[in-house]
Amino acid sequence: MSIKNATVLGGGAFGTAMGQCLARNGVKVSMWVRETEVVEQINKTHVNKMFLPNVTLSDTLSATNDIKTSLVSTELVLLAIPTQFLRRVMVQERGTLPVGVPIVCCSKGIENDTLQTPYEILIEELPGKYHPWICALSGPSFAEEAASGMPTNVLCAGATLEIAERVQAAMSDTKLRIYTGTDIIGAEICGAVKNVLAIACGGAAGFGFGKNTAALVMTRGLLEMSRLAMEKGANPSTMMGLAGMGDLVLTCTSDQSRNFTTGKRIAAGETIKEIVSSKQSVAEGVQTSVSIYQLSQKLKVDMPICTEVYRVLHEGKPFLEAMASLQSRPLTQEFAPNDVKIAAKSISKGVGLTAKL
Repeated sequence: MSIKNATVLGGGAFGTAMGQCLARNGVKVSMWVRETEVVEQINKTHVNKMFLPNVTLSDTLSATNDIKTSLVSTELVLLAIPTQFLRRVMVQERGTLPVGVPIVCCSKGIENDTLQTPYEILIEELPGKYHPWICALSGPSFAEEAASGMPTNVLCAGATLEIAERVQAAMSDTKLRIYTGTDIIGAEICGAVKNVLAIACGGAAGFGFGKNTAALVMTRGLLEMSRLAMEKGANPSTMMGLAGMGDLVLTCTSDQSRNFTTGKRIAAGETIKEIVSSKQSVAEGVQTSVSIYQLSQKLKVDMPICTEVYRVLHEGKPFLEAMASLQSRPLTQEFAPNDVKIAAKSISKGVGLTAKL
């Protein structure tokens, strides 16, 4: 699907990067941004100095403080709003959004108060006429690399495969390749849990632990991610794809990840309060760790690594003590019998990940 106009709601690094990817395809992009200084930077210098300073933006990408202006004639809407603020914006603007165009949610995390994913928030707050058009975009995609044109692959999971394919056609080029699927919840759970695990990996790196430790956190963390996602009805295949394994590896191994560097700063002796107050861009895993912990307790899902991250961040447990707690748990099988049962239940529900190679 070739489109002429698109809108990005949110002026952070990732929203700007996705806007740049669209503009690179010849699409006229209007970004709704809260910060007046960012609007001026983008329109006058073609750089988002606050959130994406190293990328020169296309002339066809502009910014505005007025959401209605950003939505004029749009054929595609990307939501790049932090999860904890998504509901507020949707309640305020539910009558402003256009009907009959894909609404692509790029937000990652789980809302603290309700324990809902971004998709669940949208379904609850937007009228039913919008529901068939909702998608989620997820996968290994550092904003600066994607905006700079480095080869990047992500997943667009849609309410229907047809809507996901429309997004795929509009946004894909030889630099950004989009695969399609229908497992929105699976993609979103992956995107939330990987940020919490990245804090664990960053902490381990900061304390000088080696690749063995990184591998165990990612591998056992992937199992925790799978348990929670499948309990929510996701397809096991999603965790093996771009939104799961792909994004997990990226976020858990690089200093470009805000969550990974948060873990390293904790290892260096900073408090979480100091870290959060010093950063313009939010490390989503800090707040998401609360939601993941509470959701795992509610659904009775065993997630020991995510639980220990929560205790380090919000209960003051020393990181090394948390690692010792993980390593001294009772010995058991790699895959618990319940893991197989959950996977079988998810597959029987028919929740699918449909990808075209």
